[in-house]
Amino acid sequence: MSNIDNKPNVTDNEKANIQRGAIGHRATWMALTYLAAKEAGLEEEGEKFARTGISKTGLRDGQSFKCKCKAVPTDCGELADVFLSDTTRASFEIDFKTVTPERLDMEFHHCPLLKAWQDLGLDDDTCAKLCDMAMDGDRGIAKGMGLNFHLGDTIAQGKPTCQVSFFR
Repeated sequence: MSNIDNKPNVTDNEKANIQRGAIGHRATWMALTYLAAKEAGLEEEGEKFARTGISKTGLRDGQSFKCKCKAVPTDCGELADVFLSDTTRASFEIDFKTVTPERLDMEFHHCPLLKAWQDLGLDDDTCAKLCDMAMDGDRGIAKGMGLNFHLGDTIAQGKPTCQVSFFR
């Protein structure tokens, strides 16, 4: 029995639902690629390759976001606007806890990636591992923007929210 509660609260936002589907589809690719490596006896290698690719994607995205921000050094409040569209905010049901030039603290109340992994029937430990691997993208975004990153609790750990922070 799963200890993870990841049901969306906002279900009537058409754009968010479409984006959730797209995010979930990519999460399915990620999980099935990792699981294929694991089944072939290459779990460590599969995880390493996935993390490397995800990190590089995040770094690239972070550099792109940094170019779109006007403030130097990066203003974390401006990052929120550049990085998180209204649709993305609705898709992950994000609450902003702190938004200042120095810090962006958020809580995510739903995760479309995790939903895809749950729909595949993956156990909680595998979901938590895939979550941490996926968060390498956000770690890369922070690095590409010249910011620090902290991941606190996650829904994949059975917590009520994901706690994500970007800061100088």
